[in-house]
Amino acid sequence: MPLLVEDRLPLAGRVAVVTGVSRRRGIGFAIASRLAQMGASLFLQHWSTNDAAQQWGADNVGEVMALLRTELVAGARLADVGLDLSGADAADALIEAARAEMGHLDILVCNHARSGGDGTLADMTPAKLDAHWQVNARSTILATRAFAAQHDARAGGRVIWMTSGQQLGPMSDEIAYATSKAALAGMTLSVAHWLIGRNIVLNTVNPGPVNTGYLDEGVYLPDDVLEKLRDRFPGGDFGQPDDPARLIAWLVSDDGRWVVGQVLNSEGGYRREG
Repeated sequence: MPLLVEDRLPLAGRVAVVTGVSRRRGIGFAIASRLAQMGASLFLQHWSTNDAAQQWGADNVGEVMALLRTELVAGARLADVGLDLSGADAADALIEAARAEMGHLDILVCNHARSGGDGTLADMTPAKLDAHWQVNARSTILATRAFAAQHDARAGGRVIWMTSGQQLGPMSDEIAYATSKAALAGMTLSVAHWLIGRNIVLNTVNPGPVNTGYLDEGVYLPDDVLEKLRDRFPGGDFGQPDDPARLIAWLVSDDGRWVVGQVLNSEGGYRREG
């Protein structure tokens, strides 16, 4: 009997946990959409309270989830949870909820991030540093630990972390954010070395400047700064959420199995100031 089309899809029969999926224009949405089209079932985390505090605002999460359900192939499922990942037990709660709903988990994409409430070195306080560490670094590391504990060493175990290119240029006005994300880039090789013995491949992706809404005119940066930033791209425009999503979709597929413990810069030729 011939295979169904969905049985030949790269991620058919696999379950992916993707965090930070709450806005149509977000990278998390683009990742979830790509993985769904490749056949995966999805367990998605969101925390719209964080979005609502930003200049670009929040989407209706129910509508976002409904739209992603239309991307699923036959037989795949989608479930979601609203969860604040700043809590000490939140990462374990995320994986436990995903396991309870979906069974064995094959893929973990830690796309979530805290931004805002930051500043220069002179502005730093323990509270600012801790707030970013808890969400961006601690929850990612502990979610990866919980994911690895439930993984049964079958083929296809994948983890993706997200960083922001702190090793490529200064982020002097976002010290707390940069510190938390740099920790992930710095720990990638060490954690990947431990995970690969459990048949789990870890890589970290820096998506570069991607317009998830904050690079629209009149939202976050002055127009003259946006123009200068846009000119640093060979194509004359910013990246779009689907640009890093395509790379991540390849990395979590079987085709990406030979790339291990790397920090990959997906920046479209972005030219930093000398």
